Amino acid sequence: MDAGPRQQAYLLALLLARVGRPVSTSELMDLIWDDEAPSSALNVIHKYVGALRRLLEPAVPARTHGSYLHRRGNAYLFTAAPGTLDLVTFRELVETAKEALAQQRLETALDRYVESLGVWRGRAGDGFTHRSTALPIFAAIDDEFYAACTAAAGLAVSLRRPARVLAALQMAASMAPFHEPVQASLISTLGAAGRQAEALSLFREVRARLADELGIDPGPELQAAHLRVLSQPSASPLVARTDGWGDGASARTAAGLVGRAEELALLRQAVEMAFSGSPALRIVEGEPGVGKTRLVREIAAEASQRGALVVWGSCLEGDGTPSMWPWEQTLRPILDSLPAPLREKWLASEVGGLLESRDDDYAAAPAILDSGAQFRLFEQVVTVVGQASAPRPMLLIVDDLQWADAASLQLFGHLAGRLPAGTVIIGALRDRAPTPGSGLSRVLAEASRQPGHRRIRLGPLGLTDVTELIRRETGHDPGAEVARDIHVRTAGNPFFVQELSRLLSDGGSLGDGGASTRTGVPATVRDVVRDRMTGLDDSAHGLLRIAAVIGRDVDLDLLARAIGVDIADCLERLEPLQALGLLETKPDDPFSWRFAHDLVRESVTETTARQQAVQLHLRVADALEHIHADDESVAERLAYHLRGAGPLADPGRTAKALARAGRRAATKLAFAAAYRNLESAVQIARTAGLLELELSVLSLLNLLAVEPPGMGGSSFDLLERGAYLAGRLGRETAAAEFLFFRMTGAYVNTGKDRGMWARRLHEQGQASADPIIQAYGRQAWGLYNWDIGDIGAAYQCFSWLGRTTVDGVASLLANSADPHPGPAQESLYHLAGQVGGAPIRRRHDLGRWRIPDEWFGYLAVITALQGDVETARSLLGTVYQAEGDTFEMSGWTRYQTMAASMAGDAAWAMHATERWVAADADLPGVAQETYIRLDWYWARALTGDDPAGNAAKAEDLLAATLRDPPRWGLAYWYGLVAEMWLAAETPDKAATALDQADQAIKAHGQRYAEGLLLLLRARLLHARGEPVDVVRAAADEARVRSGERGAHLFARRAERFLADLETQTGVATG
Repeated sequence: MDAGPRQQAYLLALLLARVGRPVSTSELMDLIWDDEAPSSALNVIHKYVGALRRLLEPAVPARTHGSYLHRRGNAYLFTAAPGTLDLVTFRELVETAKEALAQQRLETALDRYVESLGVWRGRAGDGFTHRSTALPIFAAIDDEFYAACTAAAGLAVSLRRPARVLAALQMAASMAPFHEPVQASLISTLGAAGRQAEALSLFREVRARLADELGIDPGPELQAAHLRVLSQPSASPLVARTDGWGDGASARTAAGLVGRAEELALLRQAVEMAFSGSPALRIVEGEPGVGKTRLVREIAAEASQRGALVVWGSCLEGDGTPSMWPWEQTLRPILDSLPAPLREKWLASEVGGLLESRDDDYAAAPAILDSGAQFRLFEQVVTVVGQASAPRPMLLIVDDLQWADAASLQLFGHLAGRLPAGTVIIGALRDRAPTPGSGLSRVLAEASRQPGHRRIRLGPLGLTDVTELIRRETGHDPGAEVARDIHVRTAGNPFFVQELSRLLSDGGSLGDGGASTRTGVPATVRDVVRDRMTGLDDSAHGLLRIAAVIGRDVDLDLLARAIGVDIADCLERLEPLQALGLLETKPDDPFSWRFAHDLVRESVTETTARQQAVQLHLRVADALEHIHADDESVAERLAYHLRGAGPLADPGRTAKALARAGRRAATKLAFAAAYRNLESAVQIARTAGLLELELSVLSLLNLLAVEPPGMGGSSFDLLERGAYLAGRLGRETAAAEFLFFRMTGAYVNTGKDRGMWARRLHEQGQASADPIIQAYGRQAWGLYNWDIGDIGAAYQCFSWLGRTTVDGVASLLANSADPHPGPAQESLYHLAGQVGGAPIRRRHDLGRWRIPDEWFGYLAVITALQGDVETARSLLGTVYQAEGDTFEMSGWTRYQTMAASMAGDAAWAMHATERWVAADADLPGVAQETYIRLDWYWARALTGDDPAGNAAKAEDLLAATLRDPPRWGLAYWYGLVAEMWLAAETPDKAATALDQADQAIKAHGQRYAEGLLLLLRARLLHARGEPVDVVRAAADEARVRSGERGAHLFARRAERFLADLETQTGVATG
């Protein structure tokens, strides 16, 4: 088709490049003319659009939109039916390929990738001279092609089909001579196709080009591709090989594993994806003893021999395991693999806080101060893994996920969802004994939706494999009847087969035709272990039991100290246990021992009497304290053993140890573990009547409640207990802060008692001479009045606080009349003296809403509601310096979009959310995400971007996150949904949303959105064609009610609506 004059054709190209997205006329002028747009530019665009409509659909009558080019307010939107636009076809095929890849339909995925690449003929927008503003649009489309090429290349190489993508790769390489991933993919694919000479020549050509024109050396991807070609045997193309892992790997498998060929092939496929530059995720599951760890060790050894970086973390059973333990194990070698400057940078970040105890005042517990620290840590881990996997593929293994603490599981899920290129993560877990908990099930469900995911279940071995395993274990052919009996008795469990085979072989029963395998033989693997223990003397029994109390991994020095002998004597006592296969040394550390299998340790602990276990826990605790007196890294283990010692341990000692453990977990951002330890410390201190210690721990526990939506139940009880205890001990400021935290939780959860807590704090503030307590009272009363809809009174309270600058807050804290600080300050100054360790200091703040973050955001929103939108925008622009920090960006965006939606300014909201998305801050795990997305859907709907679709998304999100249990602002968000349905010209659904908003007001009494809801009712009446007098009366009621409550923003919106109504009425009557 001849698109007409060059400028008209360029307009069409721009609209096609933005297919499915409205492009405003102002943006089109910038893209076409940059800063040189003529005064007639708008008219020219309208003219071109009309001409293009006639070219695209000659039969369509004049002044109609047709099927392709649509008007959306001041924007134009190009839509394409299936098969009519190559860019849409390309994208659909790529998405289909990704879906097939996620489902492990690899051949189908490759077919779709090849089909999508066949659509391309050259650069996007080729033949036009682009303005600087338009260049990124077409470059982004080319980037989609390059990404598809590299993905297809990796897949084609892994499937031994390199020739299928060579033509597209060569075109991409010619389009982007400096695009290293594309050039690296072409080099690897040429090598895989047996064209090593061409591949090596291309590498030399690219290397020279980079050096001559850019003055740089080839990056990691190019170097890795070069090495792969060099290491490939000459004249032996990858396509000709029957096994990409070579004969050596197959031989090792044949000699090592039994009956796991298919499962090993799936793991090898994942590693191959990493060597091709793609990420992969594998979950290996099965019953205890089925061989999960053995299988993963095999793939780890093979990947390591191929040059991958292999890191391994194991989760251990029991609360004595340090929180985030698997990540401490994996992140250390990952950091060690980085260059020294990068390693030092990360050690100074949240990642370093996870790995090392710190004594500096603020860094000691960032989690307590900042609810975004955990999210930042997770993002930093993603970046660290990406940096480590750039030079060479990485295999990251987390074993025994069923024992992982909550924070470790959350990090596993976060990394699985953002897995860097060239990285494989393998998680292994039991699917029974224990059954996976809700946290693990949730993480597995989320992981299953990730591309490159595959879940591998190890089942029992068949009879043939059991026979082979017996032969390898004992060196004897068991005979068909014996093998069949063992297979039936063990149900094909490999570990049980090995243990029972050894037992029968030692007793000479494997050659008696099977008679001995049917009588007098242990029925379970635990019975096998217990049978093996019967010949041990009391000393060996005692050593084995205390080793089981220590854990799966046993430090020799700790074991010797706990049993009261020297190292040499301890080693001598371990010999018979090693001979029986109960304990073994670690290959890389002769001073560390471990149980041969978790089932062995579990069998020992089950035979240990409760009273005996209590005594053993105390002995281990004493030994730990003696060896690691001031070592924070063992705080959680020490607390676990002291708690296990029960009444034998001094309660003060146990409570202090639990408090230290909670503090250490908090510094690692493991909130659940920290809370559990601190709550136990509170209970023990309260039972023992240690009121000072109890208050200190409550203060620290208070600081951990950084996410109010998670508060409730026991958390509220502890806050109320803290307020009572602080008051009883004369700590008035501390009592006020506990009350403030309790009130905040009530407001977030729209508790019916929230007004009572606010009034109580307000009255205390009025009666107190302490400026801190006064500030708490002002905040509480401002929140109360906002909640009931008295915006004028709320503004007075918050503006009073606004006159207290950040420096003034510091002064308030310094000059507080209360000689005893509140929990925010007291927690670790006091606790440090009680339990040891450096104090945790907190930024100067006024309760949960930290200055300047949360509190100034609320001040800005109330300022906007009161009618001064420009001042609100200025406040947000001044206080929130969000660039470079996804969590801070989310906080900034939340308040920007909240104020924008209240003002009805969709463009403002869109600008804020687009910055949020561009900063890659739109990620699950950020508390503000729900509210930002709701405002985003609203802004898109009101700017003409599929109003009905965005309204439906908002309704679904609101129902899933804010309705049950009800959260702050529920009626307001229903109002926004109603406004979206009005924009979609669907008044019945708008009416339903407004009815839900009214119900929320009646149920929870939160009335700050009442003026807006009345205005939306008036607009609904207008949309339904009600008489003008009826509409005018409804809008006037909204104006009056809003003005009376100080919500001048809503009153002005009502005035604008009334003015527009009068204009429309005048036009109609004129």
